[in-house]
Amino acid sequence: MADHLDAPGLMSPNMDAEIDITDHYAFQKPGNPDKSILILNVNPLAPTLANSFESGAIYEIKVDTDADAVAEVAFRITFSPNDNGNQTATVRRVTGNAAAGVGTEGHIIIENAPVNFDSSVTITEHGPYKFYAGFRSDPFFFDLVGFLHGFHFTGSDFFIDKNVFSMVLEVPNWALGDNPNVGIWVRTLKATGDANGDADDFFQNDQMGRPAINTVFNHGNDKLTFNTTQPAQMRALFGQSFENTLKSFGYDDAHADAITNILLPDILTYDYSSSAGFLNGRKLTDDVIDIELALVTNGKVTTDMVGPHTDYLDEFPYVGQPHV
Repeated sequence: MADHLDAPGLMSPNMDAEIDITDHYAFQKPGNPDKSILILNVNPLAPTLANSFESGAIYEIKVDTDADAVAEVAFRITFSPNDNGNQTATVRRVTGNAAAGVGTEGHIIIENAPVNFDSSVTITEHGPYKFYAGFRSDPFFFDLVGFLHGFHFTGSDFFIDKNVFSMVLEVPNWALGDNPNVGIWVRTLKATGDANGDADDFFQNDQMGRPAINTVFNHGNDKLTFNTTQPAQMRALFGQSFENTLKSFGYDDAHADAITNILLPDILTYDYSSSAGFLNGRKLTDDVIDIELALVTNGKVTTDMVGPHTDYLDEFPYVGQPHV
């Protein structure tokens, strides 16, 4: 899987599916090289596990502009309580030291955007920004059963009929910083109590940079620890474990160390001046699993025999209609 069902609480009776990250994407807007599309998906198996976004949470897209694994720009998405199937979103942009921290402050770029819980698409625009939030088909494609059975892939796409909740944000490239080479990751923060906006009112529940990193390299409680670790600390805490996994697939010490330094910290690299896909950002159609399988296994496994879905939209919000 990319990042499905790896957040704390998802195996307990009180599931946190509303803030469990499934995937995120970053790519140059088709037909407009001056803008980028940022997508954050949550809630695997929606709407079975959860039927709305979490109003007491922060959904955050982090942008590192100087390769120090610390955010200089952040987009924070919050939601109103679900009122009989009606919910709205607010998106804030925050820069500087505040972008690296926790809180609800920031310049509002989208306000009172309606959430779609059916197949309709309501787009909210303000200045150079465009936003959508709602119920969509899961764009991820992967032979999950084959992965769970020791990489014995048959080409059966577990996600072909699954749904998620999507947040899609169109931004001008300048909003990501002056340097086109940025690093992007996403995280969700859960309120500890009344959540009046102070940093200590929230804790990091889940995060994701590149697809499938936590799923492939971490096990048991390490998955939960990884989800709450800041990128700048990842190499020190998880580097040796990653190297050991890579060496188990036949890499020597030097190559295992070099690849670990690529994978950690877990941040998606993106050059917004380029329309190339993964490892430059991630498009919906990028076969990230094939690329990562070949890398991790030292070429022993090169494909799961599953390709992109056919329901992606050619226009905003790009994520396909939900399966109903």
